[in-house]
Amino acid sequence: MMEENKTLVTEFVLLGFTDHPRLQVVLFMVFLGVYIITMVGNIGLIMLIWMNSYLHTPMYFLLGDLALADACISTTVSPKMLVSFITQNKRISLSECMVQFNFFSFSATTECLILAAMAYDRYVAICKPLLYPVVMTNRLCCQLSIFSYVAGFLHSILHVGLLLRLSFCHSNKVHHFFCDIMPLYKISCTDPSINILMVFLFSGSIQVFTILSIVISYTCILFAILRKKSQKGRSKAFSTCGAHLFSVSLFFGSLLFMYVRPRSLHAENQDMMDSLFYTIVIPMLNPFIYSLRNKQVTEALRTALKQIIFPK
Repeated sequence: MMEENKTLVTEFVLLGFTDHPRLQVVLFMVFLGVYIITMVGNIGLIMLIWMNSYLHTPMYFLLGDLALADACISTTVSPKMLVSFITQNKRISLSECMVQFNFFSFSATTECLILAAMAYDRYVAICKPLLYPVVMTNRLCCQLSIFSYVAGFLHSILHVGLLLRLSFCHSNKVHHFFCDIMPLYKISCTDPSINILMVFLFSGSIQVFTILSIVISYTCILFAILRKKSQKGRSKAFSTCGAHLFSVSLFFGSLLFMYVRPRSLHAENQDMMDSLFYTIVIPMLNPFIYSLRNKQVTEALRTALKQIIFPK
C-alpha cells in the first residue's frame, strides 16, 4: 500500500498568488518587468566585469558570482510562474518540482556563502588595506568561490534526496508559487520530521555562520569608518555599507523566517511573501545596490555605453 501511495501523486498544482484572471494578467506584467530588469542588471554586470580588465580583482570577481547566483535564483522561479499566469496552467510534474527546488537551493546556498566572502573581502580592504594584496589574493578568491558552489551543490542534493523519501497521496495542491520544501512538507503523507530537522540543522547552520561572518566583518568595518578623520569619507562609507547591509538583511531575514522558524508558525500567505523577497525582489535590487554606488563600475558602464552608442 505504501508503494502504491508513493506513485499516486505524479504532479503538483502550484496555486500561486491568485486565481483571478484579471489579477493574473496584472501580475504577469509586473513580474515580467521585474524579471527583465533582474536579468539585464545581473547579466549586464557579469559582462561588464568580464570585459574590463581593471575589474578583474577579487572584489569584482565575487560581485560577478553574486550576480550569477541572483540570475540563477530568478530564472529558477520566474519563467514557470510567468507561464502559469498567462496560460492558467499551474501544474508541474514531480520531477520538474525536484529539479526546480534543486537549482533554487543550490543558488540560494551559494549566494549566502558568496555574501559572507564579500563581507570578508571588504573587511580586509577597509580594516587592513596594506595587507589586502597579500591576504585577498586571486587564489583565495577562487577557493572561496569554488567552496561556495560545492557547498551549495551538496546542500541542495542533501535536501532533494530527503524529499524523495516522502510520499504525496492526499493532495497535490501546493500553496506557493514555486516548489519549495516547506509547502511540500505540509502535503506529505510521510512524516517529514527528519526532513524538517535536517533543514533546521543544515540550512540554519549555513545561515547562522554566514550572518555571523557578515555581522562581525561589518562591525569591524564600522569601527574603522568611525576612526576616519574625513567627514566626506565617513559619509560615503556609511552610505555604501548601509545599502549593502539593507540588501543582506532583507535576504537573510526572509530566509530565516522561512526555514528556521518553528513549523507551527508557518502561514501560507506569509511564506509566499517571505519567498517573494529572496527569489524576486533581492535578485533585482542587488546589481544596483552593489554596483551603482561603485565608482569603478559606473565608469566602466559609461565607457561601455559610449562604445556601443558611438562605435569607432
